[in-house]
Amino acid sequence: MPSTSSARPAALTVAAVCSAASTLVLTPAAHADTVRIHDLQGTTRISPYAGRTVADVPGIVTGVRSRGSAKGFWYQDPVPDGNPATSEGVFVFTGSVPQVAVGDSVTVSGTVSEYVPGGTSSGNQSLTEITGPAVTTVSTGNEVPAPAVVDARSVPSRYTPAGDSAAHGSINGLTLRPSTYALDRYESLEGMNVQVRDVRVITASDPYAELWVTVKPSENRGARGGSVYGSYTAQNTGRLQIQSLGAGADFPVADVGDILKGATTGPLDFNAYGGYTLVANELGTLGSGGLERETTKRQAPAELAVATYNVENLDPGDTTFEAHAAAIVGNLRSPDVVSLEEIQDNDGPADDGVVAADVTVGRLIDAIVAAGGPRYDWRSIDPVDDQDGGEPGGNIRQVFLFDPRRVSFTDRAGGDATTPVGVTAARGKARLTVSPGRIAPADAAWTNSRKPLVGEFVFRGRTVFVIANHLNSKGGDQGLTSQYQPPTRGSEVQRHAQATLVNSFARSVLAAQKDADVIALGDLNDFEFSRTTTAFEGGGALWSAIKSLPSNERYTYDYQGNQQVLDQILISPSIRRDRAFTYDSVHINAEFHDQISDHDPQVLRFCP
Repeated sequence: MPSTSSARPAALTVAAVCSAASTLVLTPAAHADTVRIHDLQGTTRISPYAGRTVADVPGIVTGVRSRGSAKGFWYQDPVPDGNPATSEGVFVFTGSVPQVAVGDSVTVSGTVSEYVPGGTSSGNQSLTEITGPAVTTVSTGNEVPAPAVVDARSVPSRYTPAGDSAAHGSINGLTLRPSTYALDRYESLEGMNVQVRDVRVITASDPYAELWVTVKPSENRGARGGSVYGSYTAQNTGRLQIQSLGAGADFPVADVGDILKGATTGPLDFNAYGGYTLVANELGTLGSGGLERETTKRQAPAELAVATYNVENLDPGDTTFEAHAAAIVGNLRSPDVVSLEEIQDNDGPADDGVVAADVTVGRLIDAIVAAGGPRYDWRSIDPVDDQDGGEPGGNIRQVFLFDPRRVSFTDRAGGDATTPVGVTAARGKARLTVSPGRIAPADAAWTNSRKPLVGEFVFRGRTVFVIANHLNSKGGDQGLTSQYQPPTRGSEVQRHAQATLVNSFARSVLAAQKDADVIALGDLNDFEFSRTTTAFEGGGALWSAIKSLPSNERYTYDYQGNQQVLDQILISPSIRRDRAFTYDSVHINAEFHDQISDHDPQVLRFCP
């Protein structure tokens, strides 16, 4: 999900809604002779002063945010208390352009609040703030407190404590242990002036002027410079988001593997789209890592090349047709079969009842021909209007492209949006009842989600069954920096049901023909180590071929500093065991700031 540094829900919350207290008693203002910033921050994630008014709390301004809806400033006590669990900085939410400057010595009176970016339903941690402030400038031009250095030595290798079972799994009320857990270390610096130096970019800069770096250069390092997310317990503790307090136009245009050289310094914030974020007053200079887009091998004459590619809501109004065509022809080397995900209908997001996508697909095919590729033929099934999720009105669906010079498609009439495809046996060979067809389209597992598209192809006399998938997204899952640990991944329930249905269908093909070549591929929206993949693989019917790659090459997507697998190609035993195959995750998008899709395509080559 993209983020914006200015996004801010209106509601401010206090400790009672953050699972730290059930009641809240407002008390008179506490004065500066007894209250400092570290007292406001306390030794847990929730301020012991939440909901109370405070008066004349002193500090030095370290950063000013004058744009967006989250206007305000950070300030920090220059006289720390020596307790590593208590932050010395805090954000003051003004709601309008602050009338202070970096280096001002100020006192602040106001109400201490716990603000939850994204709202309490998001499960995010809260940010301690002073709201409704009255600010007095005592002096100007003061030296800013020296930044706390965030590096491989200072960030623990353990990510987070387990949440308190008595608080529904929340970590909010737990005493911070910054020398033990990475999230506690970052929380102990919330609002403070921090610094990173000579850090590697692990998620490219995006249109919202943000990127991700790692302060741990060796942590789960990917083959091309990123940080690979290889399990639910390998969250990559060195990840940190970088934004800027300067103009967005001045933000570095970076790809994975680039280096942010020198010092990057500023307050440590927390936002809804990634959690802990260094909001820089000072940005390092960018050094290129020289990353280039990959090109896969061309298939041999006897090899069938099958690819999956999420083209990210492609519709006739887009300007990316030529770039997608160049990728398919140049980088993927014109696969024999391409499963496309997120093909929209002929008028894109206009919600007017149109479901046909022939204009969208035709324009892509023409662009492929113009790029020097084959004139692909295609098959798909139009969905029922507004029933398959995705962008409202877009009616996204999967589409098969195939090169008719090398592959034929077996058409069997009767397949439509609501008719389920079945499997029969004829003379010991499996065949589909309809082709193309959709798997169990009326099943509740596919509510507001794409139904799998199944097709029967013939290559050099051998039938290959291909199942194109686009499972429901991870939208609504709690983030890795959630206050609930471990986070709840609620979207998995539907994906598990979807994967089970596809597995059952694949098993029905194999029951009819034990040595059938079956491929299930697409944007599965889940990891190769997930229960979703396990459900696909149930009974040995399928196996995720991306697991044939070294662990540091297993990724198709880059999200919040974690390179991860969302797109997969699963293969039946006949392909895995009896014949050699090669698998390639072709990195042309996810690592780059100028991507045409946020997914990398995948290619499987084998000899049927």
